Amino acid sequence: MILTASNLSCRRGGRLIFRDISFRVASGSALVVTGDNGAGKSSLIAMIAGLLTPAEGEIALSGYPEQTPGELIGLMAHRDGLKPSLTVQENLSWARNLLGASAMDIDEALLAVGLSHAISMPVEHLSAGQRRRVSLARLLSCSRPIWLMDEPAGALDQRAIRGLTGLMQRHLAEGGIIVAATHQPLGIDDAQTMHLAPPPVDAGDEEPFWEDDDCEDELLMGYAPARAGQ
Repeated sequence: MILTASNLSCRRGGRLIFRDISFRVASGSALVVTGDNGAGKSSLIAMIAGLLTPAEGEIALSGYPEQTPGELIGLMAHRDGLKPSLTVQENLSWARNLLGASAMDIDEALLAVGLSHAISMPVEHLSAGQRRRVSLARLLSCSRPIWLMDEPAGALDQRAIRGLTGLMQRHLAEGGIIVAATHQPLGIDDAQTMHLAPPPVDAGDEEPFWEDDDCEDELLMGYAPARAGQ
């Protein structure tokens, strides 16, 4: 399996965010994307996920001819996409039904992220770091070989970050692919790195453009299950 991007350019609100981005990530490999706020990290993750259309260039996936990229991608977005009124178990069960269940069941996934005790708790009672770990447990318990991660270490303490690194290394050892946008070191061995810098200002682009994460809404509507009648 190889994920390839060729000469990607991104425009949001008519303004150029980045241009001429290319990369190639094979099974068992990771790409770590860095850059200042507004450099386009979240937009790049959204493009790979199919939530944004490139202004130029293309994204291709080889090795799975009978499946679309959308059937192979698991997203850990900047916003968690969890339904606050549902329990941790209900959120994860819904995701597994929608995205496909991996060999790791919900109990095992929660044990791996240190949240076994929270399985029956409504998500609205969890801290920001705990919600981040539920998002990671969703990746673990769903059958998706490509992990797209936007600030995966956000809100995590140092112990949780070490656990995150170990789980990412495990996913790679099993032949998965990771593309992670981050401001923090993730400690992934032999990861490719790519730094997004602001592009030259186009004619007519008189002010810098700060990207937002509205593109996540489309996916989060699918990720956030609702109880009957809600």
